[in-house]
Amino acid sequence: MQVIIVTGTPATGKTTYAKKLAAEKGYTYIDITAFVKEYGLSDGYDEEKQCEIVDEYKLQGALEAHMQKLEKENTSGVVIDGHMSQCLDNVDECIVMRCELKELERRLKDRGYSEEKIKENLEAEIMEVCKLEAEEKGFKTREVRGESNQ
Repeated sequence: MQVIIVTGTPATGKTTYAKKLAAEKGYTYIDITAFVKEYGLSDGYDEEKQCEIVDEYKLQGALEAHMQKLEKENTSGVVIDGHMSQCLDNVDECIVMRCELKELERRLKDRGYSEEKIKENLEAEIMEVCKLEAEEKGFKTREVRGESNQ
């Protein structure tokens, strides 16, 4: 079974791209955020960072078990959407979504992110944090620019 992960800073276009890619290839689409909620994998909410607290190892185990089930059902592939998708080990392709900084800032503001959270995410995009994390895992990465909504 082919495993493609789509990662990147929040608001770079991961979901739009991942859904389109899954549809084009006829693969199963998995949204990490929804997966965490569905399987009760959150250990709470971090008010300071404004995000769910997720144990990477619990997520990895749950994803691997889910993918084994899909493989038994003869699923040809999956596209996994979300930053935490990098917790997996057996990945065929890692797509890192990128976005122009002004567009990213606009999107984050539109989502109601705090100024501190916007700054944190812009810095992550500048420093290529998601790409570096994926490369540290040994994934061969491919960058894709998120489409502008203007």
